[in-house]
Amino acid sequence: MPVWIIEEKCTGCGLCLRACPYGGVEVEDKMARLTDRCTHCGACLDSCKFEALASDLGAEPTPDFSAWRGVWVVAEGRDGELHPVSQELLGEARRLAADLGEDVAAVLMGRSVKSLAEDLVARGADTVYVAEHDELEPYRTLPFTRVLAGLIAEHRPNIVLVGATPQGRDLAPRLSRRLDLGLTADCTQLGIDREEGGRLLQTRPAFGGNVMATIVSPKSRPQMATVRPGVMAALEADPGRSGRVVEVDVRLDPLDLALTIRSVAEAGRRTVNLSQAKTIIAGGRGVGGADGFQMLFDLARVLGAEVGGTRVAVEEGWLPVERQIGQTGQSVSPELYIAVGISGAVQHRAGIMGARYIVAINRDATAPIFEVADYALVGDAAKIVPALIRLAGQEG
Repeated sequence: MPVWIIEEKCTGCGLCLRACPYGGVEVEDKMARLTDRCTHCGACLDSCKFEALASDLGAEPTPDFSAWRGVWVVAEGRDGELHPVSQELLGEARRLAADLGEDVAAVLMGRSVKSLAEDLVARGADTVYVAEHDELEPYRTLPFTRVLAGLIAEHRPNIVLVGATPQGRDLAPRLSRRLDLGLTADCTQLGIDREEGGRLLQTRPAFGGNVMATIVSPKSRPQMATVRPGVMAALEADPGRSGRVVEVDVRLDPLDLALTIRSVAEAGRRTVNLSQAKTIIAGGRGVGGADGFQMLFDLARVLGAEVGGTRVAVEEGWLPVERQIGQTGQSVSPELYIAVGISGAVQHRAGIMGARYIVAINRDATAPIFEVADYALVGDAAKIVPALIRLAGQEG
C-alpha cells in the first residue's frame, strides 16, 4: 500500500483530513483512518506534524536518463500530404528541444511516404526516419507499433509526441503498453521543468474539465503525450533547412499481420475544419437559439470567418456536431476568436487556448470568459452583433 497511517503516532488532529482533496481521510475516536475514497496520491503526507503518515511513494530511485535525448514527432501522411497536426507538433517540438538543447526528429511510416520527408525537414525536423513497407498501408496497430517501438529502443528519444487523431489515439496507448511507458492524452500545453532535470510538463483537462492537471513521467523514458489537432502553432516551412533522412529497415513479425483489412470506406468528410480557421465566431447558450446563430453566420460572412459553438449549442440542435468547440469538440487556434453568449466553462476554454486574440460578448460582467478575453464587450449580443455587422460592412 503506497500510503498508510502509523497508529502509535497519530493524535487525530485532523490536519491530514483537511489536506486530502478527495475525502480519503476520516477522524474517529482521535484516530485518522483511510477511507475507500483514498487514491494514495500522497497529498496528505506533508500535512502531518507527528510523522504518523508513511508512504513508499518515490522510494524507487529515479533512473539515469542522460542517454535519452531528442524530441520525436510521430508524423502522419496521407494522399501525399502531411496531416496538419504533424506540422503543429513539429513547431512545438522545436520549442521544447530549444529548452533542452536537443534535436528534433520525425518518424514517418507507410507506403511510398519518403516524398514527405523534405516537408518535415522544412517544418523543423533535424532527422526524419522513413519506414516504408507495403504492409504499413493502410494503418494497422501492430505493424506500426513494432516499427516505432524498435526505433525507440535503438535511438532512445527523451520525448515522443503523437497527434490525437484516430490513428494516434490507437497507436499511442499500444506503444505505451508495449514499452511500459507513461502516456498523457489530449494535452493542451507542454513545457519543460528545468528545475527537475528537464522533465516534460504535460497539461490537460481533468475531472471532467473542471481542473487543468500537469502531469510528469519521472520514472520512464521516453516521455509521451498526445496533442489534439489545432492546439499548437505550426512553424512556417523553411525550404532552406537541411536535415538527415534515414531509411529504416522494416522487419515485421507474421503475428503483426494477423489482422487483414479488405477494404477501406471513407467516412463523410466534415463540411468545416475549424482547427484551420483564421477567424471564428462562436456562440453559446446566451445566443438564445437557432435564430440567434443566424446573426453569427451573417457576421462570419462579412468577416470571412467560420462559425462554431459550445456543447450546449450542439445538444440543443442549433449547430451540427462538427462545429463544436471545446474539450469534447474541436480545439482551435485562430488569429481571432469572437465568443458570443458563452459563459466560459473550463471545458470550452481548454479548446480555445491557442487563439491569438479573444473577443468576448456577454451581458454578464462576471462571466469566466472575460478572464481569458483580450477584449470584453458587456451587453446584449442581439444589439452588439448587428452593430458589428454594419461596421464590418462599412469597412469592407
